[in-house]
Amino acid sequence: MILSLDKIQNTNSNNFFLIAGPCAIENEELSIRIAEKLVQLTQKYEIPFIFKGSYKKANRSRIDSFTGIGDEKALKILQKVADKFQIPVTTDIHETSEAQMAAAYVDVLQIPAFLVRQTDLVVAAAKTGKAVTLKKGQFLSPESMKFPVEKVLDSGNHQVAIIERGTTFGYQDLVVDFRGIPIMKAFAPVIMDVTHSLQQPNQSSGVTGGNPQLIETIASAAVAVGADGLFIETHPEPALAKSDGANMLPLDQMENLLQKLVKIRQAVL
Repeated sequence: MILSLDKIQNTNSNNFFLIAGPCAIENEELSIRIAEKLVQLTQKYEIPFIFKGSYKKANRSRIDSFTGIGDEKALKILQKVADKFQIPVTTDIHETSEAQMAAAYVDVLQIPAFLVRQTDLVVAAAKTGKAVTLKKGQFLSPESMKFPVEKVLDSGNHQVAIIERGTTFGYQDLVVDFRGIPIMKAFAPVIMDVTHSLQQPNQSSGVTGGNPQLIETIASAAVAVGADGLFIETHPEPALAKSDGANMLPLDQMENLLQKLVKIRQAVL
């Protein structure tokens, strides 16, 4: 279970837990700024918290898209966030060779949705001993996610969770089937990736679009149907973000959202 991490805050809370941060690590100052605000809010509302940031963006539509500031540089920033605020941090990996490297800096390794069926990658992440989050492929049914979970468990690692991030709907949209949350909870804790599920991928410009005005809708529905956690990418100025700005939540809107979601959680317990 992901909540067994000894660094996670408020583990006795009956709240959902939150994975949040910028899409990509852009620089140290921004990462510290976002983390500080999120730590303040999650402590206030007693929400267990994991800081997220991609140290490298490997899945890009265009060759000129931002991919990162350098692997080691970005990973060291994640480690600094963890040390400064005493919180767990997470990042995604894309190749088996990255598992041990990233595990030296972070507490949770995330397997991207497009790669969740890659057995070698999932096993490599599991064998680091770090917690593993498995993004459900946009092309997979909820029922099929038991197999990636079993790969982690069969590798001797029981710290595993599933991240729901929507299902491909036509060529340039995603849809969330909330029936999948209770189905997948039979295999592992389930986290709703609110912001990525609102992407509009494969736009003609080569830049992903999004519907951030629906963040509250998706998050509220996920909490109401029993999601164990939420995944929300956030940035002080999404329009200036180097990656996925079209579907991120402005940082100054996070408190209002969390306040509402905590009330929903309390209502459904």
